[in-house]
Amino acid sequence: MGKEEFKVVATNRKAYHDYFIEEKYEAGIALTGTEIKSVRASRVSLKDGYVAFRDGEAWLVNVHISPYEHRGYASHDPTRDRKLLLHRREINRLMGRVQERGWTVVPLRMYLKNGKAKVEIALVRGKRKYDKREAIAKRDYEREMRRAYKEWRR
Repeated sequence: MGKEEFKVVATNRKAYHDYFIEEKYEAGIALTGTEIKSVRASRVSLKDGYVAFRDGEAWLVNVHISPYEHRGYASHDPTRDRKLLLHRREINRLMGRVQERGWTVVPLRMYLKNGKAKVEIALVRGKRKYDKREAIAKRDYEREMRRAYKEWRR
């Protein structure tokens, strides 16, 4: 077996700021021809995306994949819902948790793995305003400590 090849095409940095991340899953995505070409060109935005469950299936909603520039007559809707390819037990587990209050599923990053488009989704719980302030303060404190240590080492 050869080594796996990764190319990250989009990350959702806002998700790390707005949510506590509990569990991560890797899912395949059902894409059309022009969509996969746009993904390979890194023309993807995960910012407002989330995962919805309908008819026992997982759908990636509100993720923007820009239309492919060199298309002919065929194109795609940039924000259409896209089916996620997950195992049944993973879908059932996520659906059960999302029905509880306060849980949701969001995409963290999209990448190409051995030529196939994959999305890393996570079960998350929303942060409150004071949690966000606390995280920012902690990050600033750690940055200051690293800077001070670096100065001290000189």
